[in-house]
Amino acid sequence: MAKKPNSGALRVKLHFQVRPLVDDGMGNEQSGPWETVFTDFAELIPLRGGEPVLAARLTGVQPYIVRVRSHTASREVTPSWRALDARNPKRVLNIRAVSDTDQTNAWLEMMADDGVAT
Repeated sequence: MAKKPNSGALRVKLHFQVRPLVDDGMGNEQSGPWETVFTDFAELIPLRGGEPVLAARLTGVQPYIVRVRSHTASREVTPSWRALDARNPKRVLNIRAVSDTDQTNAWLEMMADDGVAT
């Protein structure tokens, strides 16, 4: 049976960031710099990691389930976003999927990877 979510497990402070589209001055839109939309506490649940070979090099990838409370800002998160650890800015989590697994709209679970390019 899966562990029931509780607020005591929200120990990691994350900045949720998105890259807005900006005009390059020539009439084209391109991705701008990362901007923090909101900051929230989350629970990081590590999954079994792997070592895929990318560009003929072995790279370590650690997947996580990021569990946050559902609110107006967190329901806007899509796979084009990322989460940045507030205490360790070198830790960047690329969000792969967002779901409301218990269908109660109380908690959101995000599949995220640490150790891959943003």
